[in-house]
Amino acid sequence: MKKFDVYLYDSINRQYDRKNMYLYEVATLQEKIEDATGNEKDQLSKKLKDLIGNKSNHEYNKKLVDYKNKEKLFLIENKKKVTELKGKLDKTLSTNAKRLEIRLFKAREIKMFYENYVDLTYDAELITEQCKLEIMQIPAVIEFEKESIKVLNKAINKKMNVSEIENKKFREEFKRYKIQEKKKVEDRIKEVKIKQKDGIISKKAKNNIIEELNRKYDETILVKSFECEKKYNKEIIKNKKYELSKVVNQRINTVNVNVSDLRRVYAIESEKTFPIISYCTFLVPGLGQLLNKQYMKSLIMFFITIYIYAAAIPYALGYGNYKGDGIAGLVTLAANSGKLDRSIIFMIEGILAIFLVVIALMLIYMSFKDVNTVEKDVIKGTRYRVWTETRQIMFEDGFPYLVLSPAAIVTIFIVFIPVVTTILISFTGMGPETQAKFGWAAFDNYKMLILGQGMVGSIFWGILGWTVIWTIGASTLGIGLGFILAITLNNDRIKGRAIFRTIYLLPWAVPSFLTIMFFSILLADNGAIVTFFQGIFGEGFSIKNDPFVSRIAVICMQSWLGSAYVFMLSTGVLQSISSELYEAADIDGATNFKKLTKITIPLVLFQTAPLLVGQYVFNFNNFGLIYLFNSGGPFDPTKYGNLAGSTDLLITYIYKLTMENQYQALGAAITVIISVALIGVAYVGYKNTDAFRRE
Repeated sequence: MKKFDVYLYDSINRQYDRKNMYLYEVATLQEKIEDATGNEKDQLSKKLKDLIGNKSNHEYNKKLVDYKNKEKLFLIENKKKVTELKGKLDKTLSTNAKRLEIRLFKAREIKMFYENYVDLTYDAELITEQCKLEIMQIPAVIEFEKESIKVLNKAINKKMNVSEIENKKFREEFKRYKIQEKKKVEDRIKEVKIKQKDGIISKKAKNNIIEELNRKYDETILVKSFECEKKYNKEIIKNKKYELSKVVNQRINTVNVNVSDLRRVYAIESEKTFPIISYCTFLVPGLGQLLNKQYMKSLIMFFITIYIYAAAIPYALGYGNYKGDGIAGLVTLAANSGKLDRSIIFMIEGILAIFLVVIALMLIYMSFKDVNTVEKDVIKGTRYRVWTETRQIMFEDGFPYLVLSPAAIVTIFIVFIPVVTTILISFTGMGPETQAKFGWAAFDNYKMLILGQGMVGSIFWGILGWTVIWTIGASTLGIGLGFILAITLNNDRIKGRAIFRTIYLLPWAVPSFLTIMFFSILLADNGAIVTFFQGIFGEGFSIKNDPFVSRIAVICMQSWLGSAYVFMLSTGVLQSISSELYEAADIDGATNFKKLTKITIPLVLFQTAPLLVGQYVFNFNNFGLIYLFNSGGPFDPTKYGNLAGSTDLLITYIYKLTMENQYQALGAAITVIISVALIGVAYVGYKNTDAFRRE
């Protein structure tokens, strides 16, 4: 037999004495047996065995059985009384009022029965205190509703009995009153304007006084309008209808919350010593909650059961698949299927099946944990939460999770599944000749890339090297240019700074697509810029057909495009730096260079460093500029074959491998490699910035 605690404990570990004297004696003997030795231990063990064997004859258990028998009879009798009361209630009462009257009657009857057993069990004491609270608070709610209905009916009658003659008379009087008050306000405004014109008050004071006069006029007219009997009663009707539809329910809810809160300060006693329900029902979410008497939570959890056994498991077994075979299809990749079956479909549906099963397992664990926690709490002495408490916690502590859940589910399907699919494709043999059917290839693709095997692998390292040079060159130059421009224009002695700032922001404001296409035309062999340089370097000069010059051109172009963003960031930070820092530096005799290196640059970097790291990551994967400018050219078949060009980055190389040459597996492998590398570099970069370290 498992050990009972001598005391009970609630959720914040407050200690309570046991009222169940049988369990108290068992717990006491178990505690003594632990400390005893020899004959004393044997005697105590025998005493405990006898106590358990004569459980039904224990004095407390006899009283408890008698109490439960009387409780059953009382509940049957009370149900009859409630039925009789329903027939006697005033038919004119509202539904809410009838329910409250019945609830108040039940509370009084229940209190009279259970208060005789408060020393026997905590359940009786809790019910007694809950009934006392209802008896104290419900009459005020009933009275409030009755009074609201009374006032509402009175206002409706008054509104209906207002004569049209009286109403017309008031409208005429009200119209005259408005004209009179308006004239007073206008006269007062004229006086104020004269004072402002004479220089007695300022323009701002004049505007404030006029605004105040207009506000008072509106208030006066509104107050006067309520002297109309019809309008006054209309507002009363509107107000009372709101009270009856909203305020009454709010007050009832307050009573419910107060009643449920009492459960936190009264312990519960159970003969259970092991959370058996959670282990026996974990495969059926909702069943454990049902056995724990959490009925609304049980209903919600049963929807999870439906999802698990009607959607997740059948889909994982292949039922309901488009053309796949569930999780099994992820293993076979349509190897033994029909000619029209495609391996990629089997893979995607297999991944989706795994995600559905993982979600199902998470939900099963969540349900198990919930039931297990409730059982352990009851064993400890803490009462389970009723729906009123659960709902309150859901909309307070659990609100962030409720809001984020839809986004998390969408993220799984639009982010995680494509990412996992890409990773798995990198371990297959999907290529130009195996588009429909392909199998698993383990690490062959990674081996080919790392060892530089074949045309695809041999040019991988060269393109990687150029990508790194491009990233460092374009990003660093762009950051430096943007920062220098921001520093220059931050000088108060420069005139027309707003115009210059507008010009420097144009590369960021104008769509980069248009800018790149414009430069592509200018730098073509017959473009204006190339024609100009041909006059200097000769007819053979070319930008787009010379690998070295073409690379320099794209680096300069991206530096110019990226500088505007850095310029904007740096300008914002520079304008927020206090002038007192520079004044203090001047007093200390600091040179302009010292102020730049010790004040300006550290403060700008502190604010913008995480974003600047993002610039490097962005440029590493800058597909648009390279592809739009020259499609990755110039092309050298002897060096790159037909797979890439001299300015291709890894991202454009991946595009050409997968979309133009159908090497999806190799493209996926490169994607995985650069993704892991970029995540690592970005993490190290962010981690080493002052802004992140201080966080």
